[in-house]
Amino acid sequence: MDLVIATAAQGVLWGLYALGVYLTYRVLDIADLTVEGSFPLGAAVAASMLVAGYTPLTAILAACAAGCVSGIVTGFFCTKLKIPALLAGILTMIGLYSINLRVMGKANLPLLQQETLFTEWNIWGLDAATNILLIGTVVVVLAILLTYWFFGTELGTAIRATGANPHMIRANGVNTDVMIVLGLLLSNGMVAICGALVAQSNGFADVGMGTGTIVIGLASVIIGEVLFGTRSFKNWLISVVLGSVVYRAVIAVVLQLGMPPNDLKLFTAILVAIALSLPLIQSKYHAMKKGAE
Repeated sequence: MDLVIATAAQGVLWGLYALGVYLTYRVLDIADLTVEGSFPLGAAVAASMLVAGYTPLTAILAACAAGCVSGIVTGFFCTKLKIPALLAGILTMIGLYSINLRVMGKANLPLLQQETLFTEWNIWGLDAATNILLIGTVVVVLAILLTYWFFGTELGTAIRATGANPHMIRANGVNTDVMIVLGLLLSNGMVAICGALVAQSNGFADVGMGTGTIVIGLASVIIGEVLFGTRSFKNWLISVVLGSVVYRAVIAVVLQLGMPPNDLKLFTAILVAIALSLPLIQSKYHAMKKGAE
């Protein structure tokens, strides 16, 4: 039971990361690798501020602001310097590695003696995993509600339209460059919050904790879409978070079955490849079925 709660807690926390990846990958139709830098940036900023004596909530807000700035930088590269989005994200990600080291002052910053959001808000005396699951669920639900509300506004709709059909929305007088920057800002701000929460739940921030996380985010998005559907925007947001929980559950199961931890990245890559190919496999299966009839 403890393993189930701990797995669900990590899945919920990483749901924020999956939402951030979803905003660029599906809404903006951009493959943004900035998230691999903004995730540890959020962790580094939050950890450094906690060590300096700031409150956990202040540290998380500062981490969000730092993540938003990283998204603006990538957006500037894309829109003003006309650097391809994939390369722009890589450039920002590489630059953030050095910035994260500067922020923390060293490669790893422990938080074992610091008051975190999960210790400060443990008002019912729950065990650590249950408390992380409870607070993480509240944070993710709020994130889904705010995201759903924002993308229902005129500005949010313009961002969605920019990803769906930039030529059409540009013809309607919308500055697509601004919409792209806003989308990247929101995505990386959310990812940075995830980094801040994960650092506080794990008890440390590490400069390398973002390596390969884009695959985790993509896996969560794809698994959520395949298993829970994309009937509406609201359903899509919920599916992405549930996909993160399912992904963590799958990882926990394969580890329990004896898979070496060093093989997890390979397993995740294969899992994402299979999930991405499922629509093609399904269409071919239905075509063969109709042909047989």
